[in-house]
Amino acid sequence: MKKVLVTGGAGFIGSHFTKELLKDPSYKVVVFDKLTYAGNLDNFPSEVLKHPRFKFVKGDIAVKKDVEKVMNRIDIVINFAAETHIDRSIANIDPFVSTDFIGTYVLLEEFRRRPGDRFIQIATSEVYGSAQTVPMTEEHPIAPQSPYAATKAAADRLVYSYYKTYNLPAVIVRPFNNYGPNQFPEKLIPFFIANALEDRPLFVYGSGKNTRDWLYVKDCVQALKKICEVDINKVKGEVFNLGSGQEYDVMEIADVILDYFNKPKSLIKKVTDRPGHVERLISSTTKVKKALNWQAKTDFTKGLIETIKWYESNQWWWKKIMKRREYQRFYKEWYEKRK
Repeated sequence: MKKVLVTGGAGFIGSHFTKELLKDPSYKVVVFDKLTYAGNLDNFPSEVLKHPRFKFVKGDIAVKKDVEKVMNRIDIVINFAAETHIDRSIANIDPFVSTDFIGTYVLLEEFRRRPGDRFIQIATSEVYGSAQTVPMTEEHPIAPQSPYAATKAAADRLVYSYYKTYNLPAVIVRPFNNYGPNQFPEKLIPFFIANALEDRPLFVYGSGKNTRDWLYVKDCVQALKKICEVDINKVKGEVFNLGSGQEYDVMEIADVILDYFNKPKSLIKKVTDRPGHVERLISSTTKVKKALNWQAKTDFTKGLIETIKWYESNQWWWKKIMKRREYQRFYKEWYEKRK
């Protein structure tokens, strides 16, 4: 049985990945999470929390003593732990440097001291900046346009340096925009769904024509599981994009959500564009398909409707988050001034 350390495992993609691994009796999972504003044990149903092959440990990847406690006899480290919201990185970069970069360094050092089978770094497509060529391959220039993207790019290259310098068995994954159930409601799709349900504005930056490659989270975690299982000698030191190869802009998404709820388009409120806003992201899927025999299966329209239904049926989950003082504070400070 392989023991997997899932850092940031109480977050959006990490919790889905954990649930995917627990379906397979050959895995034991240790979720290690600081439980900041976006980490949420409500992402796990009771059967997961009570599962005999599941363990939760609260801790910070940037704190060496915390990491030392959970790295014993770990076969696979998969690092989801990160501050990920671009808007928040513009407002305050400090936690991004601490978690996204320094935290990755602390994990790498401890893994190097007690090496396992593989270290999987969850990077992001945002490291590329706006598309210079399309579709965007793994060789696309790295040109981050936000503090968040810059800290993730730094961590991405730090992991690669540990592979080159120490032969650390590392794999770097750059997922494009994930969406689906349990995504923190400050991210675009759940933010729009929740606001539409409550007749609040759907804030759209600039023209709303910025496009993204949207990947359903359940497709993403299936690819990540394959990376856990493939011969490490075939993938160590490699970078893999995970995307659908299809792009949709913000206005298209807003229209689908409002049409679903039969809400007026007047809820769309265009506001001042975000500084450093990436215009276009669209993934090449050739490399991952060849290496892992994986490709996204979920049509975006179908996945979006399934996601809308989940948020409609699980309003307790996101309303609990939106009532928090911290969420309301950021909402007012960031969005109210852009009306």
